[in-house]
Amino acid sequence: MQMQPVRVMQCGFGAALAVLLVVGAVAYRSVIAANESTLWTQHTQSVLEHLARLGAAIASVESGYRDFALSGDEVFLQTERTNQAQVDDELQTLRALTMDNTNQQRRIDILAGLVQQRILTGETSVQLFRANGRESAAEAIRKSQANLLHEKFRSNIGDMEGEERRLLSERGIDEQRRVQQAKATVLLASVAGLLVAALSGRLVQSNFVARARAESAVRDGEEFHRSLIAGVQDYAIFLLDPHGVVVSWNAGAERIKGYRADEIIGQNVSRFYAQEDIDQGAPEKELMKAAQNGRSETEHWWMRKDGSRFFANAVITATRTSSGALLGYSQITRDITERKETEAKYRGLLEAAPDAMVVINQSGAIVLMNNQVENLFGFVREELVGQPIELLVPKRFRDAHPGHRNSFFADSRVRTMGVGMELYGLRKDGIEFPVEIMLSPLVSAEGVLVTAAIRDIGVRKRAEEHLVRMVAELKRSNDELEHFAYVASHDLQEPLRMVASYTQLLAKRYKGRLDADADEFIAYAVDGSNRMQQMIRDLLAYSRAGAGGKEHLEISSELALHAALANLRAAIEESGAVVTHDALPTVTTDDTQLSQVFQNLIGNAIKYRNAAEVPRVHISAAAPGGKERIFSVRDNGIGIDSQYFDKIFVLFQRLHGRKQFEGTGIGLAICRKILERLGGRIWVESQPDSGSTFHFALPHGADT
Repeated sequence: MQMQPVRVMQCGFGAALAVLLVVGAVAYRSVIAANESTLWTQHTQSVLEHLARLGAAIASVESGYRDFALSGDEVFLQTERTNQAQVDDELQTLRALTMDNTNQQRRIDILAGLVQQRILTGETSVQLFRANGRESAAEAIRKSQANLLHEKFRSNIGDMEGEERRLLSERGIDEQRRVQQAKATVLLASVAGLLVAALSGRLVQSNFVARARAESAVRDGEEFHRSLIAGVQDYAIFLLDPHGVVVSWNAGAERIKGYRADEIIGQNVSRFYAQEDIDQGAPEKELMKAAQNGRSETEHWWMRKDGSRFFANAVITATRTSSGALLGYSQITRDITERKETEAKYRGLLEAAPDAMVVINQSGAIVLMNNQVENLFGFVREELVGQPIELLVPKRFRDAHPGHRNSFFADSRVRTMGVGMELYGLRKDGIEFPVEIMLSPLVSAEGVLVTAAIRDIGVRKRAEEHLVRMVAELKRSNDELEHFAYVASHDLQEPLRMVASYTQLLAKRYKGRLDADADEFIAYAVDGSNRMQQMIRDLLAYSRAGAGGKEHLEISSELALHAALANLRAAIEESGAVVTHDALPTVTTDDTQLSQVFQNLIGNAIKYRNAAEVPRVHISAAAPGGKERIFSVRDNGIGIDSQYFDKIFVLFQRLHGRKQFEGTGIGLAICRKILERLGGRIWVESQPDSGSTFHFALPHGADT
């Protein structure tokens, strides 16, 4: 029985409606998938964009620290602080965008840690610059493993970008699968009419529009990334095709290498290599290494457009498609000529140091040394670097040495090691030798390092020991000489007294009873014995001068002068001398010996007076601001020629005959000996016939 038309129409309409419902459901799901794909594409592009901004921001942070370390300009630090804030903002934004992806969150944590390490390294270089200057900051940057941190940073960003692109690829494949399902459904339901086909076509068209928008967004992001790289000034960043031909060029490349973009794009990268490197195939080898390993990093001399050379670090990274096909290379070049020169200068200074220089870390391992260490200890560099510092310490001190080392690291400051201790080093041949060590801490990315300046003081120690022996021997000799002078002068007095008595008796009893020659000879004997007695008494006085003194006390130098004047009363009255003085200070000394100095100087002034004038003597004192009191004894006597200034202080040295002036010439020698034992000194200012001024200095005492 045939179905009625209405029934058929109803069935057909129902079937068409069912088909339309199915097609509508499929189309609706396709639209949802397209919208999701668009959103995820935009989301991925946003993540990639912020990753690019993060990379540029941390590059600016590194540049700020480096520029400050090289120039000391605080403007770079201010810019660096702004870049740090941008780094933090980008990390927070990326963390929010990838909240649904635990792998990306973990990578962001790693990036945050690397950023903190890099900032800490930079701050360390800033502190070293301010504390020790540019060379220490440059050395810290060189040793900071900044390249390793930068590589880890780039690797993590690359992983995040790869993850986003992988997700975008998976979502694209899923989207394509759904589109194919929609097409199949539309084709199967084409009998439902042009409306269903039109609807399906519309849905497909909408999907393509969404994809076009996503692709446009990706292209816009890539253009933004290219413009960002193009504006970088401190790094030469450019792209190469698989054959090494330059296909892009940024402002930093133009500044560093000297070529404009229109001059170099289309040229081979070998343009930047020296001819000797080209002859050795260096450009091809580095590209091949990058293609095989993913990247190649070198440091060598490069050529500018004008033919000049510069030393630079270059990183070449291979770029491939998802299928592994080589698209080309990216190259980042950084001019490190100034850093290289600074390092060379620092190493030159280190090697030029006269002392052995050893740098150790907190575990006590040697990380750096100069040639003087090899000369002093007999080891070659390879035998010491990486070895514990105790290798240079004698075995009998090794057990205690780590404790001393840890104590220094706990309170690290510049100081001399082992004050009050005997320190020894150990040569490779097992011979010990005395050393002096100066320690200096250095804060670096690896922690606190210590520089030890080691000096062999064996020669100095032997000289000191010899000096001690010589001083002891000199003291013994002086003591023996003084004792001999005392004993000789004391023991000679009695036999000389007998000779003098009998010669005087002969002179009295036989004067005129013998011939004239006999009287003359006896007179000579009497005179000689008298002079010999006087010399022995003076020698005895000299041997006793300054010896057996009292304890140095604070005394009035004016009272010491009065005691001397009392002893000279007879001579003053006989000569009619006028002795005056200023107010004299209090000094810390031996009052008896000071009085003897005054007595000898005033007595000489009276003795060597000018016959035409009354003797006038004036005593004064001054404190010129140092650690001495200077006394002056001025007279109006006959004066002294400057050529005899040193001679008059020598024992038994006389400038005049005995018939002119009595005495043996011992008074000034006694004064010098006393003053030297009191810690002072004596000198004279004089001119013939113009009087003399004797000055003597004593250690500073309190004022009255």
